Amino acid sequence: MADNTSTAEPAVSTRSNLGWKLLSITRIALGFYFLWAFLDKMFGLGRSVCSIKDDAGVITGTDYFCDSAWINGGRVTEGYLVYGGNPTSPFHDFFVNLGGQAWTDVPFMLGLLGVGLALMLGIGTKVGAWSAGAMLVFMYLTQMWPGTNPILDEHLIYAVAIAAIVLVELERQDIGLGSWWRKLAIVKKNAWLV
Repeated sequence: MADNTSTAEPAVSTRSNLGWKLLSITRIALGFYFLWAFLDKMFGLGRSVCSIKDDAGVITGTDYFCDSAWINGGRVTEGYLVYGGNPTSPFHDFFVNLGGQAWTDVPFMLGLLGVGLALMLGIGTKVGAWSAGAMLVFMYLTQMWPGTNPILDEHLIYAVAIAAIVLVELERQDIGLGSWWRKLAIVKKNAWLV
């Protein structure tokens, strides 16, 4: 007499609706990180561009729409690349030279805006993810070697997180315009636009 009882455990679903929503929320939050950087540098809305500092260098306020804002002719990449990088980075001289050139502001600002909108809206996320990754790796190179960890800093972690989220969300995107976007004829013909 054969025993038909199975000792195998029943299949457990590893998919979670909350997990999918959290992936989308994380993508949107990372997109807002880029979009805010664009808005701040464009208009001088926060502490990175138009900050007011006391004699000790402590930020005490913000001078909104100051002369350092890009809309007023400020050089947004110069401050970061020339004065904000790590002087011990093996790439320091390269980035200081690059930051001294006015043309670098345009691709940097377009990159911030494009990545921010792509990730927040959920459209063009492949291009957004690869662009974000490239920007973040360059930012990492300006800061080598990080002070708190000899290898990793937030730029590399953000780059990996964005790529992972976008690649997973190609299967399903719970929040955003991705489902609508993928149905467009031009996107169906050009998968890189997803």
